[in-house]
Amino acid sequence: MELRFLLPELRRMDEPTVELCACTLWSDERPLRGFAGLLDWRMGGRLSALLESGFVTGEEGEALLVPGKPHVPFEKVLLLGLGTRSGFGDGGFRRAVLHIARALEGMRVRRAVVELPGRAGGVIDPEQAITLTLECVGASPEHDAWWLVEDAASQKRVEQRAADERRRVRAT
Repeated sequence: MELRFLLPELRRMDEPTVELCACTLWSDERPLRGFAGLLDWRMGGRLSALLESGFVTGEEGEALLVPGKPHVPFEKVLLLGLGTRSGFGDGGFRRAVLHIARALEGMRVRRAVVELPGRAGGVIDPEQAITLTLECVGASPEHDAWWLVEDAASQKRVEQRAADERRRVRAT
C-alpha cells in the first residue's frame, strides 16, 4: 500500500482524487475536531446535525456512510466511532483500522483519504499509529493508496517509521 499525505486544512481537501474519505469521531467530544470537523464545516454542519439528533453517537464500532458531494470532493464519507478518548488504546486503534480497511474492501475502494484513529487529537503518536496500521493492512493487496491526514511535522515522522517498518519486514 502506498502512503500519501494530506494536510488537515480546508484548502487542501480538494487535492486527492479519491472516491471516499474515512474519519473518526469520539463519543465524548463535541464539537467535532480533526478532519471530521473540517468535513462538517464544508458540509454545512450536516455531521453535527446527525450527532445532535442521536442518529450517530461515536460509540466504538459504530459506522455511518454519508454522501459527500457536492460539498466535499468525496462521493462518500465514512464516519467511524471510537468510543471515549480515555478508553482508547492500541486495541481500539487496531479494531478501528481493520474496520476501515474491511469497509473499503467491501465497497471495492482501493484509494482513500484516511484519518488514522486517534491522530486528530494526538491520542496516539504518529509512529505508533503507522506501525499498527502497517501491521493491520500494510501488505493487503486490496489497498492501493491511502492519503493520511497529518500535519507537516508528523508526515516526516510517519514516513520515517513506515520506511523502517518496511525494511524490518523485508529482513524477516
